[in-house]
Amino acid sequence: MSSATGSPPAPPRRTSMRDVFVIGTGQSDFGKTPERSAAQMGRQAAVEAIRDAGLRPRDLQTVFSSRVFDAMVTSQTIMKDLGVARIEMVNVDNACAGGSTAVRSLYKDIAAGFVDVGIAIGVESMTTSPVAGRLIPPDKDDLDGQLGLTMPVLFGLQARRLMETHGARREDFARVSVKAHDFGALNPRAQYRKRFTIDEVLGSRMIADPITLLQCCPNTDGAAAVVLASAEVARAHAQMPIRIAGSALVSGQQDFLREDITSMDAGARAAAAAYEQAGVAPSDVDVVELHDAFASEEIVHYEDLGLCDRGDGVGLLRSGATSLGGRIPVNPSGGLLSLGHPLAASGVRTICDITNQLRGRSGDVQVPGARVGVAQMLGGVVNGMDVAAASVHVLTR
Repeated sequence: MSSATGSPPAPPRRTSMRDVFVIGTGQSDFGKTPERSAAQMGRQAAVEAIRDAGLRPRDLQTVFSSRVFDAMVTSQTIMKDLGVARIEMVNVDNACAGGSTAVRSLYKDIAAGFVDVGIAIGVESMTTSPVAGRLIPPDKDDLDGQLGLTMPVLFGLQARRLMETHGARREDFARVSVKAHDFGALNPRAQYRKRFTIDEVLGSRMIADPITLLQCCPNTDGAAAVVLASAEVARAHAQMPIRIAGSALVSGQQDFLREDITSMDAGARAAAAAYEQAGVAPSDVDVVELHDAFASEEIVHYEDLGLCDRGDGVGLLRSGATSLGGRIPVNPSGGLLSLGHPLAASGVRTICDITNQLRGRSGDVQVPGARVGVAQMLGGVVNGMDVAAASVHVLTR
C-alpha cells in the first residue's frame, strides 16, 4: 500500500545479507561486428570473466543474462557451448539498465544465500537488430514518441534547459564529448579511438539542437560479464576481490510529478540508496562510470550522483575535476560516447571498468589509488514517465 503522501512504501530491509564480491570480469571488443552473433560475443565475455575468477564453467551455480533485441533464452544460448547446463538460468530485460539488473539479480541471490557463485552477462548485437542504422522507434501507444519526442529530442530539451538555468554553453556539452574521446583513444576496446576538438564536435551534424552528432553515442555490438561470489568463494579464488558495498535499482515516476528536467529523479534516488547501503558519501568516491548516451546528460548525472551541489554541474566539468587527474574522473573508459552503447551490455561493462579501476589494472586511464567507485546506468522510456529504470552500484576495494 502507498503512504498518505502517495510515495511507494520502502522495501523491507534485510539484516542478515551476506557480502558479495566481484571476482572476475570479461568483455568483448565494442564495435560494429555483424559477422558475430550475440551468443559468440557473450561467450567471449563469459570465458574471460570465468578465467579471471580462477574458476571452471561448471563451478557456476546460476546465470543471469540481459539482452534487449531478439532476446530469447540468452543465458542458455551463451552457456551451452561452455558445458554449463541444468542449473538455474534467468534472462532479464530492463532496456539500457538490463545489464545492471542482471548484476543486481545475481547480487541478491548471493547476498540472500541462495547460491555462492554465479555470472551476470549483458550482450547486444545492434547491427543485426531491428533498429540497425536508425532510431529506436516509439511504441504505438507512446503518444509523446509518436509526436516526435525521441531520445535525442528529450535530451536536447534537457540541454536547452541547462543553458537557461545552469549557465551551460554549447561548448560545455562539446567538452564532455572531447573528454570522452580523449579517454576512448586510450582504451583498446573502444569503438572510436579518435580524439576530437571542441570545434569539431560543434561542427558535426546537428541532431537535436544543441546536440550534434559527436555528442550522441553510437550503435554498437558488444558483451560484458562479471562473476560474483560470496566471501568464502572470493577468499578461495580471487587475488583481489572487489566488494559490492551498495546496490540499488529503482523505476521512474510519472512525468507530471517531475519538478525539474535537469534532474533524473530515479537516478538520484538510486544513488542515495546505494550510498546509504554502502555507508559512503559522494565525497568518498574516487571514480565513476555512468550513462552518457548524450553529452549533456553527463552534467545532469554529476548532480544526481552528488558529485557536486545542485546547479554546480557545469562548474564541476569546467574545473577539470571529472577529467583524468582530476578530483573525481568520470567515464575514464571513454563512456558510451566513445565505447559505444550495446544496450544491455553497458550496465555490466560499467561494473567491469570500475572493478578494474579498483584493482589497479586500467592501464593508461588508471585513477591512482582508487578505492571507491560508482557504476550507474539508466534505461528506457515509458510514455508518461521520466525514465523506466535506474541502477547504481557502489564498489569498494
